[in-house]
Amino acid sequence: MVARVRTVAFQGIEAVPVDVQVMIAPGKVNMHIVGLGDKAVAESRERVQAALHASGLSMPSKKVTVNLAPADLPKEGSHYDLPIALGLMAALGAIPGDMLAGYVVLGELSLDGTIAAVAGALPAAIGANAEGKGLICPFACGPEAAWAGKDFDILAPRSLIAIANHFRGTQVLSRPEAGIHASARDLPDLADIKGQETAKRALEVAAAGGHNMLMIGPPGSGKSMLAQRLPSILPPLAPRELLEVSMIASVAGELGEGKLTDRRPFRAPHHSASMAALVGGGLRVRPGEASLAHHGVLFLDEFPEFSPQALDALRQPLETGDCMIDRANHRVTYPARIQLVAAMNPCRCGMAGEPGYRCLRGDRCRTDYQARISGPLLDRIDLRIEVPAVSASDLIRPDRAEKSADVALRVARARTTQRERFERLGATSVTTNAHCSPSVIEEIAMPDESGLSLLRDASEKLGFSARAYHRVLKVARTLADLEASETVGRIHLAEAISYRMSSERMAQAA
Repeated sequence: MVARVRTVAFQGIEAVPVDVQVMIAPGKVNMHIVGLGDKAVAESRERVQAALHASGLSMPSKKVTVNLAPADLPKEGSHYDLPIALGLMAALGAIPGDMLAGYVVLGELSLDGTIAAVAGALPAAIGANAEGKGLICPFACGPEAAWAGKDFDILAPRSLIAIANHFRGTQVLSRPEAGIHASARDLPDLADIKGQETAKRALEVAAAGGHNMLMIGPPGSGKSMLAQRLPSILPPLAPRELLEVSMIASVAGELGEGKLTDRRPFRAPHHSASMAALVGGGLRVRPGEASLAHHGVLFLDEFPEFSPQALDALRQPLETGDCMIDRANHRVTYPARIQLVAAMNPCRCGMAGEPGYRCLRGDRCRTDYQARISGPLLDRIDLRIEVPAVSASDLIRPDRAEKSADVALRVARARTTQRERFERLGATSVTTNAHCSPSVIEEIAMPDESGLSLLRDASEKLGFSARAYHRVLKVARTLADLEASETVGRIHLAEAISYRMSSERMAQAA
């Protein structure tokens, strides 16, 4: 007799069905696990045997074969422990095998029979719900899996004994409640920043349209402070965005206590991060910082200090919104619709261009340092601003600046305008100006006659690429949305071009 239990393997954030087949047959006493499993799957044999013994069941004095089908699909992770154990219990008659047919099972076993949390419960639950099946998962993953549907059948036992008693009818497991983190109230506020009005204006524009942004200034000018306050003016995640972000965090094992949050991700990796750390990869092809920042902000401080290979690996995600990771035996795609915010010093010594300072290396210090950033990557950055050192008069000024809550209201209104506009055009997958297609932006951001003349002259003198041309239109459309203007005027284009001019000069220097 063969007992069957359904589980999943993860390819990106997709849960691929896997059939766990357990057979007990006469032969040499042993337990074999086949089906292209990794080291963690092979070691599940010891965990399953110890957990069954701790639960009062002994292994049969026969040959046990466990097959993970399809056999040519790589199996990775420890979440196969629980389906293997339940399949073995069904083969022994400890639990009715027919009751397992309506569930997808995943979980890691401890040696004492308790069930430990695993990554990927939310994608597994969504996949099981799509198949019309229920889910058996660890107790700690229950609040996460409950988001898959209100009427979705979920069993979240703490141990093997609990799930066995549930199927026998001696103990009833209650359905877990969907967990959500309380909204954060301690986000850094823009009112803490004194001076830097131009930078705060650019930060508001970037938040309103989802535009990429680069800040250049000497040490201590407030670049990192500005970036850290960007989450305080961004709107919360929409329900569809919340689900996508949570699925990536679930696969990466970063959902704390199985609870979801509507806060947009803000990731700030160290500049020593490798290319695999930024875009994903490794032995098990895990999501990188770009994917973990999906629908949120990826902040790269000390921008030129990142390796050039790691930075250039971001060019495709910035353009397509996906990280495609190719390996010899498989290909994985993770969503990565990010807003890149970067900060850097103007040169290696950090003080180039500051009054009263003269670099011993001259202009070469600035040129060599900025040349670490490639032109194609700079071309994908919409806003580039100078953040000068804060003066003493700004620091001792008693009045506080505008609060984040006031700026967030304007950002939310602009984003609502954009979302409604794209819905009317049928582009429901687009929510911000920064991510719309060139054909759409040419339609919704057609400037008036004087604005068109200005854009034509600027394109010829500054040598805009086709991408730069469309990105200027996107920024101008965002500026018009902040002012609730239906048309894009000359003043909007002039401000958008001013943000781009510094980028073009920097590209020429590089």
